[in-house]
Amino acid sequence: MINKTTVPTLDIVGVGNAIVDVLTTTDDSFLEDLSFNKGSMTLIDENKAEELYEMTSNRVQRSGGSVANSLACVAKLGGKTAFIGRVRDDKLGEIFTEEISTTGTIFKTPPSLVGPSTARCLIFVTPDAQRTMCTYLGASVLLEPKDIDLSVVREAKILYLEGYLWDNPAAKNAFIKAAEIAKNAGRKVALSLSDSFCVNRHRESFIKLVEDHIDILFANEDEITTLYKSSSLNSALEKLKKKCDLAAITIGKKGSILISNGKEINIDPFIFGKAIDTTGAGDLYAGGFLKGLADGLKPEISAKIGSICAGQIVTQLGSRSNIDLLNLVSSHLKP
Repeated sequence: MINKTTVPTLDIVGVGNAIVDVLTTTDDSFLEDLSFNKGSMTLIDENKAEELYEMTSNRVQRSGGSVANSLACVAKLGGKTAFIGRVRDDKLGEIFTEEISTTGTIFKTPPSLVGPSTARCLIFVTPDAQRTMCTYLGASVLLEPKDIDLSVVREAKILYLEGYLWDNPAAKNAFIKAAEIAKNAGRKVALSLSDSFCVNRHRESFIKLVEDHIDILFANEDEITTLYKSSSLNSALEKLKKKCDLAAITIGKKGSILISNGKEINIDPFIFGKAIDTTGAGDLYAGGFLKGLADGLKPEISAKIGSICAGQIVTQLGSRSNIDLLNLVSSHLKP
């Protein structure tokens, strides 16, 4: 029997794809030469990943993946975090492990000794701030239930899960196991829907997951309308209100919409300058939001913290803030 009265020692533990983000700036002609649709995300194989990697210059290499980005944000805000994800014992695996550790996030999942190499996402940022991503998932999708550190999941106030992992059966099982452990320990479970194509592939099982396991849902407009096969955002939100007590739906430059106990609250965006790279905006929104909830703040205040973090990150290259987020939040959040 698990003692649900145990005081958590961590704020957030995340389960997600362990990906090295490789960011580089480029122009439209480069994308056209490679026949990439600007703003899209394309899954590629290992050979293509190596080819594109060699074509990049002025690389910014950081631990990435949606949940990992969110955890780095939580840590920047002073939170205690841990990450569960799979890398290979290779150079990029070392980069991921070292870089995520510098954020203060605990990462102890042992690397794979065999199989595909560490996942990477090559992100080509054009002058209009659009990001075009080519992702090789590699070792990240080989996460299995045995990789879940049960004690870490129980030690966190909130478990945060990444929808991208739903594509792999073994990772999917790990996902469910982690959620059950968290629930049995009396913790909250949060989910990012991650991508509308991912939602479309697994729509029915995602709906069941939200109903059975999820306390806090993050999605953008495309993802939530895809989930409920709705022709409009409003109709999707009406369906969502009946299925989830707490959700945050990001709507780009217009900010976000908070769903809390059946109520709909508009959250204005925070603008700190020209947007030069939207990489990680949704991830940092989720990170700020989760840190607020972990601190016991009301959902509306938590959503504003997320909005501040997202508003700042789009003004720079990459998903690791180059300024003190805690100070930024403190100076813009009214008591």
